Amino acid sequence: MVAPADDDVLWARALRHSHEGSPALLGVSVNVRAGEILAVLGPRGAGKTTLLRCLSGQVVPEGGEVWFDGVPVHTLSGPARDQLRRERFGWVGAEAELLPELTAWENAALPLLVRGEGHKAAKAAAKEWLERLDIGSVARKRPAALLQAQRQRVAVARALAGRPSVVFADEPTAPLHRADRAQVLRTLTSAARSHGMTVVLATSDPEVTGHADRTVPLVDGRPGAPMPAQADGASDPWPASV
Repeated sequence: MVAPADDDVLWARALRHSHEGSPALLGVSVNVRAGEILAVLGPRGAGKTTLLRCLSGQVVPEGGEVWFDGVPVHTLSGPARDQLRRERFGWVGAEAELLPELTAWENAALPLLVRGEGHKAAKAAAKEWLERLDIGSVARKRPAALLQAQRQRVAVARALAGRPSVVFADEPTAPLHRADRAQVLRTLTSAARSHGMTVVLATSDPEVTGHADRTVPLVDGRPGAPMPAQADGASDPWPASV
């Protein structure tokens, strides 16, 4: 077992994993530098979600290594990986997955409250991120009273409010309209740069990669060839056979 380079906050080598019996990752290696915004680009079924779940410690890969900040994540116990995710990682997916009984600010503050941070400080941080995402006015509303785009912004605020070292964003703008996508991506990337956060962003939209420092293509669980940015109104860049 070889430790990663000092400037890599996140590093994985030869990851292999299957999902319901089907290969999802076939020897994928990737490194992410501290403060970097890395895009993982690929069509549906490419293995993007599996890769992010392995990198974030949600899933232990069947083969290969995952290191975070010099710690071999793939060897940690379940409780240790849970603690790592609570304290150092943020996550936002294509579905908001908010708790229906909590208000928008309570959902956004949840990572801080779970870590034992004071109620007043957690509320202030949550409301700050809701304001940055232009939804401060819905802070006291529950998810059922929010539009889909508003719920997704609450999920992004939740991922950022805990001041994580790494934010894993799995198709975070997929359910949003174009204008909302641009707003969320600007907030996510500007927050990462101003707060020194690292972002691993999975997307099937080549346009989204314009917000990243570097792009890793993924096709059928393997690194793929780089794809050009998709122009407005262009057809699907992914081959129909993929």
